Amino acid sequence: MLALTAPGMNSVNAVILDRMQSEVPLIPALAGHLIAGGGKRMRPMLMVAAAELCGYQGTRHHKLAAAVEFLHTATLLHDDVVDGSDMRRGKAAANIVYGNPATVLVGDFLFTRAFELMVEDGSLKVLKVFSKASSIIAEGEVDQLTAQRRIETSEEHYLQIIGSKTAALFAAATRISAIVAEKSEAEELALDAYGRNLGIAFQLVDDAIDYDSESSESGKDKGDDFREGKMTLPVILAYARGSAEERKFWEEAIAGFRCEDEDLAHAIDLINKHKCVEATRERARLYAQRAIDALSIFPAGAARDAMGEAVQFAVARRY
Repeated sequence: MLALTAPGMNSVNAVILDRMQSEVPLIPALAGHLIAGGGKRMRPMLMVAAAELCGYQGTRHHKLAAAVEFLHTATLLHDDVVDGSDMRRGKAAANIVYGNPATVLVGDFLFTRAFELMVEDGSLKVLKVFSKASSIIAEGEVDQLTAQRRIETSEEHYLQIIGSKTAALFAAATRISAIVAEKSEAEELALDAYGRNLGIAFQLVDDAIDYDSESSESGKDKGDDFREGKMTLPVILAYARGSAEERKFWEEAIAGFRCEDEDLAHAIDLINKHKCVEATRERARLYAQRAIDALSIFPAGAARDAMGEAVQFAVARRY
């Protein structure tokens, strides 16, 4: 994937660096804190790869891939304020360095930059896909917020949340490439399905990592989701599979009454006891296979292979 997309990503990165600039010095400083902070750039990379898969020879997708990265970065900045996060990508989160007001406002700036780039593209269809995805992401974030500290959150509801807050942008990123390449509706929908299923798999693995890896690997504090009372799939499964005593612990922990280090250690013990991390990763692999299957409409070749390998990386990673 890296080799396939390197030339295109050089152009995308040039757009990102150019468009995050402002005469207000705090804006590029704060945006750069996160944008230059070692992110995988997975969403714009997938857009570039999808354009390659579609045989697109133009450059429209470079600005649109930058828009995708700006949208994603804006949601991360807002998330860190909402969650009160201390770390992001292995270093202090922007809200810790610059404060909550500046972080929210620079997130807003990146949202507007993203839509500026979309309008410059001139396609109403592209704008419709992006604006719909943005609306769904916002709904997913609010849905997650209302589900926080609610032990009764079901697996179905959880999957609905991550389908909105994470998978929608993956789906938009890959679908847009089919639109700019003027491919058929069937190919558009196939790339939408690829991105959507990959996005769900990606988030499932992220949620497993919070109970599975050291913070030095994941780039955030271990147990963040636990302390914030987030009902992610490892917790939902541990609660469902637990004894009455274990379920009482989870009810108290998710309500915010059991959030010390020893409580986190006990939570991890319970999750390991019931094999909930592995079960979460197994579900991720199911969505990953759906993503790979969606590519079958396209001819075999380097681009399809790279996009399949990207899915395998997304579900196998430990960080």
